[in-house]
Amino acid sequence: MKRRHFLSGAAALPFAGGVSLARPALAQGAAAHTLRFIPQADVTVLDPLGTTAYPTRNHGHMCWDTLYGIDENFVPHPQLAEGHVVEDDGKRWVFTLREGPTFHDGEKIRAQDAVASIKRWMARDTMGQTLAARMDEIRVLDDRRFEIRLKRPFGLMLDALGKASSYPCFIYPERFANQDPTKPFTEVVGSGPYRFVADERVSGAQIVYRRFDKYVPTPVGKPSMVAGPKIAEFERMEWKVIPDPATSAGAIQAGEADFWEVVPPDLNALLGRSRNVVLERIDTAGTCANLRLNHLHPPFNDPVVRRALLKAVEQSDFMASVAGDEKNWRTGVGCFPVASPLASDEGLAVLTSPRDIAGAKAEIAAAGKGGAKVVALHATDVANQNALMAVGVDMFQKVGFDTEDATSDWGTLLQRRQNRNPPSQGGWSALIALFSGMEFNNPAGHVLLRTNGDNAWFGWPNSEKIEALRESWFDAPDMAAQKEIGRQIQAQFFQDVPYIPLGQYFVNSAYRKGLTNIRAGIPLPINVKRG
Repeated sequence: MKRRHFLSGAAALPFAGGVSLARPALAQGAAAHTLRFIPQADVTVLDPLGTTAYPTRNHGHMCWDTLYGIDENFVPHPQLAEGHVVEDDGKRWVFTLREGPTFHDGEKIRAQDAVASIKRWMARDTMGQTLAARMDEIRVLDDRRFEIRLKRPFGLMLDALGKASSYPCFIYPERFANQDPTKPFTEVVGSGPYRFVADERVSGAQIVYRRFDKYVPTPVGKPSMVAGPKIAEFERMEWKVIPDPATSAGAIQAGEADFWEVVPPDLNALLGRSRNVVLERIDTAGTCANLRLNHLHPPFNDPVVRRALLKAVEQSDFMASVAGDEKNWRTGVGCFPVASPLASDEGLAVLTSPRDIAGAKAEIAAAGKGGAKVVALHATDVANQNALMAVGVDMFQKVGFDTEDATSDWGTLLQRRQNRNPPSQGGWSALIALFSGMEFNNPAGHVLLRTNGDNAWFGWPNSEKIEALRESWFDAPDMAAQKEIGRQIQAQFFQDVPYIPLGQYFVNSAYRKGLTNIRAGIPLPINVKRG
């Protein structure tokens, strides 16, 4: 399956919202103090604990800060924290906040805010849930210090508090952090380098930020991923939501946009020929593409049906649709990405052996699910989502399901995936889930590998065996033991099939020549400056 190709004439296309590309706006007046960024999709949820969608994650890193931050080598460094002390054989941690940082409303950031934020985060995040299960107590000692007492050690404490993706542990004012974590807040009072400008928000078109002049960056380390000093080099940041890749390509070529987060691979050659544009693979971990199945309702509540569907999955078809040239993608991917030390061939033959559509169809029919209704959530305004689910819908039809291609925009998909009702009552059967390879390196932050039922990510799989293996991984004494548990997890994974891996692909970002200080790891427009 091939997506459409675009010619150099894309530079003459109109910019989103009807703004002409002919005007060299960024070279004149106040525009020199503005950076225009094209995110991969709209920020439809403002609360970073309200969704794992990466546009909201990136919005979070603009507006809030964390206690620690992970660099491109996955080493945690202090951010809002000044430091910590570990006592009692790893069961007592005392954290001290830096003096100086304030929230955007001018209030000092206190230990009370950090404790309330950690409690709210633990209810949502997979690593936070593990921490909560091992915790005896978390309490405030004074305005700058708090302690965490554990029942048993949790060696990934700093990695958890400083994680970059999918529910980062941002520090909110206590009044926000005390709100129900399942009900996203809609007002933004941040602790980070940029302020959200609510009055200029245009749903589906624009998100605006302004520099927070009172932000006090960490004095240690160098900028890398989400670690080190976070500097707002621009007075104003405009995120332009442009669903059409050709229009985005035209904008970046004409200088009407400065930085494009995700470039579809079929536009690499076009932008590579532009003398004023830099193509760079900032996120070297790649993207793991996955087909998430709803375990609550037929037909995918039956593990026999889920296992049968594996026979029909051709990872190369999915990858070619979203990433074009084979050099941009990998197949033979199980529940851990190709560069993970836990990646193995355990059970992988179910995805790498010759494909058998007829066999899958027969097994599904034998399970009594032939012709069953399947509702596939399909966001057509996000290029990677659109391409992958188009292949998925075709596969569902070939194995005999009565398939509804539920096309919508991205925001509607995010709302509908929360619906736990049967597909006939507004629910769903399958969706595409995209996560950075760095999140899937091990079971700690692997959102889709959680199989804790109602507390699992959308799709709500339930497997006591996978959960038990995951817990044992945290206590493994060395890498050899971790690898063995990783093999056991993957073996059980292909029995329970909480989701189906579709492969791993790699994309570039694009930015105008003259921009410097691009952070490695995540395409975030923080620290970026002109010249």
